[in-house]
Amino acid sequence: MFQDGKGASTSSDQDGFNELLNDILAQTGNGGIGQVSTVADLGPALAAKVSLKPASLNPLFAAASSYQSEKTAEKPIATDLDKLIHDASSRNHVQPSLVKAVIDAESSFNSKAVSHAGAKGLMQLMDATGRSVGVDDPFDPAQNVQGGTKYLSNLLKKYDGNQGVALAAYNAGSGRIDRLGIANDQDLAERLGELPKETQKYVTKVLNLQRNYEG
Repeated sequence: MFQDGKGASTSSDQDGFNELLNDILAQTGNGGIGQVSTVADLGPALAAKVSLKPASLNPLFAAASSYQSEKTAEKPIATDLDKLIHDASSRNHVQPSLVKAVIDAESSFNSKAVSHAGAKGLMQLMDATGRSVGVDDPFDPAQNVQGGTKYLSNLLKKYDGNQGVALAAYNAGSGRIDRLGIANDQDLAERLGELPKETQKYVTKVLNLQRNYEG
């Protein structure tokens, strides 16, 4: 999880990612990516519309796949974390493939991983973030996956199901996203260049991984 700091992107990176998001928005219409009528409570109705929609049916993933610059494995290898991931996904109404993609991107399934900024464990939780979602031991896989998935679920709810924004906030921090006035994926496309290059790449990487882990 990347914490607030300055970053810059090349024009080619920005143009490519803007093209990705604009393609998505064009396919989904004026409502934006994953836009839903209500998110008053994060339950089965929201899950069916947003978080639990199969990646193969979501134009977000098709667009991300076309933008992919590095090939991922043809078929990911199942891990012993699958049960934890599915339990956390079910409890928090987030698609398992998205949780697994975030774990892969954040820590490469290393439960003892620690970033230079101090983010810890499978889903790379900062201490304050972990405490806010009930994590006492970030290196405990069960706690980390449950807490990280709850945090991701909260971001999806906060940003009305706009998955690109939720992932950007997971990586860069919701404070940075909010200060830039980014509330949906159209905003993300327009202000992409103001986010760290790492965040720009992170969103696309997670989407590509999620497609690979789908099914």
